[in-house]
Amino acid sequence: MVALSGGTFLMGSNDHYPEEAPAHRVTVDPFRIDRFPVTNAAFARFVAATGHVTVAERAPSAEDYPGADPAMLKAGSLLFQKPAHPVGLADWGRWWSFSFGADWRHPAGPGSSIDAIADHPVVHVAHADAEAYARWAGKRLPTEAEWEFAARGGLDGVEYAWGDELTPGGRHMANIWQGEFPHENQAEDGFEGTSPVGSFPPNGHGLYDMIGNVWEWTADYYAPRHQADAAKACCIPRNPRGARAEQSYDPEIPSIRIPRRVIKGGSHLCAPNYCQRYRPAARHPETIDTSTSHLGFRCAA
Repeated sequence: MVALSGGTFLMGSNDHYPEEAPAHRVTVDPFRIDRFPVTNAAFARFVAATGHVTVAERAPSAEDYPGADPAMLKAGSLLFQKPAHPVGLADWGRWWSFSFGADWRHPAGPGSSIDAIADHPVVHVAHADAEAYARWAGKRLPTEAEWEFAARGGLDGVEYAWGDELTPGGRHMANIWQGEFPHENQAEDGFEGTSPVGSFPPNGHGLYDMIGNVWEWTADYYAPRHQADAAKACCIPRNPRGARAEQSYDPEIPSIRIPRRVIKGGSHLCAPNYCQRYRPAARHPETIDTSTSHLGFRCAA
């Protein structure tokens, strides 16, 4: 882990997606955070020690999902599948599918394995799985404010974790998508899917993969906007937390009352033409029962 001294920084952004606004001052106390995302090898040690069975490895209960198609109540996870041709970007179902048998051991679906990718970030982990690992390791998940403070690497108010240029001097600084998402990945950064942790330069705090590779769970429930700056400097929020669980439900799906947590950092699927969330300020909601092929985590303490 890397020990950070904490401090006051400008959290959020007024220049991109509405959920990142308003930019506001926040103070965090000293904390520690993992230098890398949790890898397949590390998660395997956890499972071997505890016998933990992930959410993706358990068949959903009909009682928890009233009205669900019984044929879909099987163990599995969301899997990205690249279309063979250009498709409209309004329907994410054109490139995401629920794959029976996809889980952390089988990241590309049944028949795949982690044998050759032990040093890649673990994926197909729901929020409860990340929390269980953190407890076993004597740690916890970072708050959204801690995560963003860490990702900025001491550079306050810049676009990326390394400055204001996406590819300074033509150098790729993170594992993201090059080309037209979702059908054309030119893989100019050397990777089409996940990459071994530490494959790209660290930020100013010595932290790797804070941007790109995989999204990362945080401890905070999601709110659609940040709180505005305090009127007085003496009232800058200290160690802020997100919304309450019941405030995080998706208002567009009122029948589904599943809390959502904040995920941060973007992933190898974030592209200039679709999801420009490869920035410290970027944030996104994810229901706590969801696992995907591009979502992992790291721990704090």
